[in-house]
Amino acid sequence: MGNVPFTIEEENLICIYHKHDRRRTIAAISDALPDMHADMRPLAEQTIHKLHNMTDAAFEEAKFSMALSDTE
Repeated sequence: MGNVPFTIEEENLICIYHKHDRRRTIAAISDALPDMHADMRPLAEQTIHKLHNMTDAAFEEAKFSMALSDTE
């Protein structure tokens, strides 16, 4: 699966925990799950799921950047 659409909140989370590759980024988010506020865990789990469903090549090509909410 190549082009996985991420929400602004998911992209921001990826930017916070971004590592050298997709697998390390997944691991970083997973490692932080126990310390996350309960409200953040569903977002993190959803983001991890989407990262699992994309290829390494698609992750490398993706341009993740911190952004404001689209409601602002």
